[in-house]
Amino acid sequence: MSETGSENPNDGRYSTGELTRRLLGLAWQFRADCLLSLALSVLLLALALVGLQLLGVVIDVIRHALDPALGAPAFPFGWKPPARWKPLDVVTFLSLAIVAQALLRAVLTYSYNMATARLTQGKIVPDLRDKLYAKLQRLSFRFFEVNGSSSIFNRLTGDVQNTRLFVDGVVLQGINMIITLGAYFVFMWRIHPALTVACLSVSVPLAWVTHYYSNRLRPGYLRNRELYDGLVQLFSESVLGIQTVKGFAAERGCIERFEQGNNEVSAQQRRIFWDLSIFTPATQLLSQLSLAILFAYGGWLYVQGRIPLGGGLVVFAGLLQQFTGQVANLSTIANSVQQSLTAARRVFEVLDTPLEVQNKPGALAPGRLTGSIVFDHVTFGYKTGAPVLHSVSFEAKPGQVVGIFGMTGAGKTSLLSLIPRFYDPQQGRILADQSDLRDLDLDAYRRQIGIVYQESFLFSNTVAANIAFGNPHATQEQIERAAKAASAHEFILALSKGYQTVLGESGVDLSGGQRQRLALARALLLEPPILILDDPTASVDPKTEHEIVSALRHAMAGRTTFVVANRLSLLRRADIILVLDGGRLVQTGTHSQIVRLPGPYREAAMLQLMDLDEDEPIGAERAPGRFT
Repeated sequence: MSETGSENPNDGRYSTGELTRRLLGLAWQFRADCLLSLALSVLLLALALVGLQLLGVVIDVIRHALDPALGAPAFPFGWKPPARWKPLDVVTFLSLAIVAQALLRAVLTYSYNMATARLTQGKIVPDLRDKLYAKLQRLSFRFFEVNGSSSIFNRLTGDVQNTRLFVDGVVLQGINMIITLGAYFVFMWRIHPALTVACLSVSVPLAWVTHYYSNRLRPGYLRNRELYDGLVQLFSESVLGIQTVKGFAAERGCIERFEQGNNEVSAQQRRIFWDLSIFTPATQLLSQLSLAILFAYGGWLYVQGRIPLGGGLVVFAGLLQQFTGQVANLSTIANSVQQSLTAARRVFEVLDTPLEVQNKPGALAPGRLTGSIVFDHVTFGYKTGAPVLHSVSFEAKPGQVVGIFGMTGAGKTSLLSLIPRFYDPQQGRILADQSDLRDLDLDAYRRQIGIVYQESFLFSNTVAANIAFGNPHATQEQIERAAKAASAHEFILALSKGYQTVLGESGVDLSGGQRQRLALARALLLEPPILILDDPTASVDPKTEHEIVSALRHAMAGRTTFVVANRLSLLRRADIILVLDGGRLVQTGTHSQIVRLPGPYREAAMLQLMDLDEDEPIGAERAPGRFT
């Protein structure tokens, strides 16, 4: 395009509250799976409490057996061992119960991990990736002009993966932590309230440290993703442009630039790890202070005779250790929060980008078009207030060949982009068979247009699949008929496997002329009434140009064809030529008419030393659509 688009309208401005709300909505979308994971985590918590309770009872049974003067142990769940059981029998039974509890926990842990994996990797990630890809397919060219391919790739891959961290690393872990802390607090409170309050007093500074580092980490993660985008872009460009790199012996410079970018990413990651290396030990230190309080204050209570040294105190110590472990897990959750919020912002930027070109309610699906196209005072620009086309008006009649000429930046490609409605004009209207394009169903209209670009893209697939790209259900007969119309059938048969030959990336194993003829066959397979040729011979040699032009002669017959070209040999026999200059339509007519008039077309003809054929005098009449 001659101009590039505007900035992303979202501009990355999302509040933490908005991101959190939308991520919670993502979790709610799969609430049944979330509830299953939470239910399993609650069962695991209950089993952990049961295991600690059983351990405390075992200690009390042993203490009572050694010193009957101590109080009899209190058995959980209202259970009492048979009177004939000896202490060793009770201890053996309780030990087996602890082993059974551990085995059951192992099974439930496996079930929890599998359920969480199904939720995140089996549902959330594929669903989010599908939505993101579908939105990318519907976005206009403006979005891709503003955002580099590396940034888009990273959003579709790494950012989607990091977004799901909010569900399993924040929502599930956070709710599980809250339930766990609540349950542990209740059990500890029942054992000794004052000791519980003393040991948990470290929670206040722990919460402050977590909040501080959570805010500190987020900008670092955002910057890291931006640097990583640049690194991927540098890598992809060096691979795609490897011929240019080697041709200019620029390998060393590319290596140095990559090393510099890689070092910048590494340095940014080290800054994040530095913060984490302080944050994590700080939370662990504060967590361990609670154990110091337990030993100091608990020991003093024991000396004062206000708490017995038995299974209850062991259970309390176990609960406190589990409690502090959960609190220390705040650092992991805080890290997941920042990673997921940073990734979610980048994902939602794409999902929230407005569709500039879309169907209006009640859009009409056109029947077979005749090929009539009318530009009615069309003004268009990629940026507001900076038009690249100024009040352009013309009519292309069915079956005509319309040549479009202009110097670089004149607006030729912009004009072509408006015909398939890649963009909408800011002023004026474009009609197809007397219907405004904005009133027509977009997909149904575009299926009636065949496009061949200056550099046609071929996919890493078979020749047949490339030709049938616009109609995957096409028969072999239809594919071959399109190839013959594009003068491609013979060279296809000469390939190793004919139509089933798998092409390399972008058709690298074909010549320029062969790639263009395959692209033409792909366009002709749709049997479109409208054909757009965006300078298809610009980058080929004269022999290849002759091959392509020969194919075009057959392809244009019976179709309204728009041809952009700077080589007048391709334009001179068009039915009508539009001459653009600075985005304005300055001349209209046949070659023989406008070549006599002062202007850019005549200047180009003189520069190219293009003499008129002796057998075709100026002003000769010919049938519309004839391109020989």
